[in-house]
Amino acid sequence: MTGQNYLLLSPLIVAFVAPFAILLTGGSRNVREGVSFAAAALTFGAVASFIPEVLDGQVPRVELFRILPGVTVSFCLDGLGIIFALIAPFLWCFATSYNIGYMRGLNEHAQTRYYFCFALAIFGAVGVAMSANVFTLYLFYEIISVFTYPLVAHHEDEEGFAGAKKYMVYLMGTSKLFLLPALALTYVLAGDLDFNLSDMTHGMFRAPDGAFKTEIAAAYPGLIQLTYVLYIAGLAKAALMPFHNWLPSAMVAPTPVSALLHAVAVVKAGVFSVSRIILSGFGAEAMRDFGLSLPTAYAAGFTIVVASLIALTKDDIKARLAYSTVSQLSYVIIGVALVGASTGLANVSAVEGGLLHIGHHAFGKITLFFGAGAIYVVTRLKAISKMNGLGRRMPWTFGAFAVASLTMIGMPPVAGFVSKWHLINGAMNAGQVVLLAALLCSTILNAGYFVPIFYRAFFLKPEEGTDLSQYKEAPACMVAPLVFTSFMSVLLGFYPQIFQNFIQTFIGR
Repeated sequence: MTGQNYLLLSPLIVAFVAPFAILLTGGSRNVREGVSFAAAALTFGAVASFIPEVLDGQVPRVELFRILPGVTVSFCLDGLGIIFALIAPFLWCFATSYNIGYMRGLNEHAQTRYYFCFALAIFGAVGVAMSANVFTLYLFYEIISVFTYPLVAHHEDEEGFAGAKKYMVYLMGTSKLFLLPALALTYVLAGDLDFNLSDMTHGMFRAPDGAFKTEIAAAYPGLIQLTYVLYIAGLAKAALMPFHNWLPSAMVAPTPVSALLHAVAVVKAGVFSVSRIILSGFGAEAMRDFGLSLPTAYAAGFTIVVASLIALTKDDIKARLAYSTVSQLSYVIIGVALVGASTGLANVSAVEGGLLHIGHHAFGKITLFFGAGAIYVVTRLKAISKMNGLGRRMPWTFGAFAVASLTMIGMPPVAGFVSKWHLINGAMNAGQVVLLAALLCSTILNAGYFVPIFYRAFFLKPEEGTDLSQYKEAPACMVAPLVFTSFMSVLLGFYPQIFQNFIQTFIGR
């Protein structure tokens, strides 16, 4: 390894040191939160320094520890990993500003513990993004689970502990029951746990000539199918039904934590991991040859429609956003699952759409949760039916909420339109009318549960006897981040190449 390779560890080092610096400075909240800002900026800068190399087609890599032959703690940055590695610390900056207004505005307890766990969750997310093999990914995947538990249980009441318990049972239970056995089978079938970072064709189980890498894989190809099923079941953070119920239950957490869960770290770690396993683990050939593409895509299509229908029934704004997230995550899974469902080498349009949605959904969904939190801090309202006319008192908040809603719906000119366009093209390329119908149906359903929120806020009169004059916009440190992230949704709609260039480098176009 060259000395330059070790620079790849710099984002991880900054993100690892940050939580402990937050603990040490906990006596001064201004210093503590300043440390969080600085760590987010430094982590983002450290990842961004590798953009030229990645766009040039290089994959910087470093091996930190060797546990067993073929089992190492190793890190890399390619066109797929750098997207998630950039998003997590970038949004951490804005989440920190928002946290200040939210936590201080509600005079929340245990704020140092809160910032400490928040920072460690981001460290886990960056580690997942930079993992060069399944073992490393598993380690950081579990770090996210462990250190988001105190955030979900932050209020330390009966409801909080119940939601956090379900959160851990689902995420840790599935990872132990399914993900660990998948790792063991991968090692037996492939001889190591390293991702194939050179192309999306052969995956981990085949050599460059297409032959199976081990005699066991050649003799028992059904084990590859079993391994795949275990991976999909074990990566419950992706919230594919029926492994989704932890996500709505985790809404007992403070709203900035919900934003972390739904936009930055937890669910994005889930769909990123599924994308990495499918594209760099199994590859287009295995997905096609073993009949894995369409069952996965159909499961995702089912999740998209059913979760959207459930969202329509929810009056609590965070519950509605939670089921929206369950639905939207499966856009990513549909896209990457269709990699082996076309006659060519790979369904490039579908993969592009799925991977673009990792970033596009992140900016839209964090805006929506920021908006929900701002509304709660000002009004203590959670029920959508009680928000009539509130947009006239909080125009910036509800305006940004409306823009982010368009991303979820997939309307131009915001970012969600671009990713959905590619997904629809991908479904058509694969000749999948059912999936095309699911995507189009979801657009109508998304409009059905988002449009009424900002329509009520701007166009309906307040309920009789309700005085809205007491309300005004939330503190600027909360409103500014949500306005900026909504602006980013528009910017990404006009300039999708911000993420698209990385994706095209990854898929070798």
